[in-house]
Amino acid sequence: MANFLTALILGAWVCAIALISVQNATPVSLRFLTFQSVAIPVGVVLAFCATLGMVSMAIALPRPRRRRRNELDEF
Repeated sequence: MANFLTALILGAWVCAIALISVQNATPVSLRFLTFQSVAIPVGVVLAFCATLGMVSMAIALPRPRRRRRNELDEF
């Protein structure tokens, strides 16, 4: 069931990004301090930022620690 929900959420996310990408085809250029990027569509920028955020949060979240059997017996 968890795999189905994960696939459903991921599929909805991909569809939303595709829809936003099609609707926002206007090229934009990003500026940071003195640097400026090439002009790319807004949807591509949004998809890149969303993907970067998901990957960085997956890396930053702590992993659940498995307890050894004798640690569980103490409780």
